[in-house]
Amino acid sequence: MALPTTVIYFTCYDQLSEAVKSRLGKDDEHIPVLAGALSRFGSVTVVSPLELIRTRMQYRKLSYKQLYTCVSSKVATDGWFSLWRGWSSTVLRDVPFSGGVYFPCKFVLCQKICLCITIAAVITLPFDVVKTHRQTELWESETLKSIIPRLFKVAPACAIMISTYEYGKSFFSHLNEKMNQRP
Repeated sequence: MALPTTVIYFTCYDQLSEAVKSRLGKDDEHIPVLAGALSRFGSVTVVSPLELIRTRMQYRKLSYKQLYTCVSSKVATDGWFSLWRGWSSTVLRDVPFSGGVYFPCKFVLCQKICLCITIAAVITLPFDVVKTHRQTELWESETLKSIIPRLFKVAPACAIMISTYEYGKSFFSHLNEKMNQRP
């Protein structure tokens, strides 16, 4: 699930950034916020059914056959939109993380990615708890028990993902420049 989410997010982010830069100018500090928020909104919408299935499968420890039966009966009873249960909470968690929290924090803290991710994870934690509860239909208070595992998961995962992406982007950009300079 992380792979399609990351590919969709960064592809949309780069495309939106370039499109907005051509309209607002290259130095506008709102571009990363706008592109980050819109890109995350799109990737959450596309991947939300997969996240719902993963969360339910982990919570109930279902076999693939049981999962298929569960999803089929849910769709038959409540329709296809039932696969987006928890979508609004996921949007409220991920869009601020990507647009409204991470990028401004990154700008202010001078590229200290791990610290920015940790701050963003803490700020958006309540939405993560609500999303998980909606997807598993649990309604007990787990916020304080969730913060440590979320930080241990989110901060390193995002740091690796963002660093790998930025390194790869820089590497291939330099490679393309070298290829274009050859006679």
